[in-house]
Amino acid sequence: MKPKILFQVRDLSVRRGPVSILQGINWTVHRGEHWVILGSNGSGKSSLLNAITGYMTPTAGEITLLDEEFGDCDWRELRHHIGIVSSSIAQLVHEEDEGLEIVAGGKRAMIGCWGRITGPEKSRARCLLSSLRVPHTAGRRWEVLSQGERQRVLIARALMADPSLLILDEPCAGLDPIARENFLTDLSGFVAKKNGPTLVLVTHHVEEILPGFTHLLALRRGRVAYAGPAASGLTSAGLSRIFEAPVTVHRRANRLRLKTRNE
Repeated sequence: MKPKILFQVRDLSVRRGPVSILQGINWTVHRGEHWVILGSNGSGKSSLLNAITGYMTPTAGEITLLDEEFGDCDWRELRHHIGIVSSSIAQLVHEEDEGLEIVAGGKRAMIGCWGRITGPEKSRARCLLSSLRVPHTAGRRWEVLSQGERQRVLIARALMADPSLLILDEPCAGLDPIARENFLTDLSGFVAKKNGPTLVLVTHHVEEILPGFTHLLALRRGRVAYAGPAASGLTSAGLSRIFEAPVTVHRRANRLRLKTRNE
């Protein structure tokens, strides 16, 4: 039986020299939940992701993923259960790699694909690209893809290993308004899937938070400002505390918009 708790962070702290990056983070994610990590620049969002995926060693605390604890197992193997889409992954992709190679590499958590791609792997990669509406990228080099096409290729890559957890780290960065709305429309389909992976969306734009996201983790200055149901946290008062400025939340057609006092 699969564990009900997908992953858990307990009393996590990260320091580098005299600088405290994260302090006393507690966070539990259950299967079937979809979370948003929200916070201003410098609040610790990226550092938390790096700690969860094993790329940043915590100073204190515990991280458990699928009942395995960080430090007591091979975290490289556990990464196969985590799909991640981020600018840091995008920067590692080789300009000459074609979409099919990039996606197939996700099967082994690799950048690109070293060695022979099997027939079933090619079929799955093409199927994923088609489901994300970019089948034409299979034979195109990374260097000629638009930002929107690149994001979809990276999502297909992240899904290649059928992960339990899919992390989208500011996936709309660099997209124009039309491309962003098209991307969010596709994302809403993933949120609605009953047997899909648990999603974690990292953003500092409330406009990108779709109705299907059930929970909110808000960070402020490296600490948890709120962790719980999204509806209770996405309020004018709550977001004013998170962003440390007076803001007003407006809801329209199941989407949010944040206004500052000067708007």
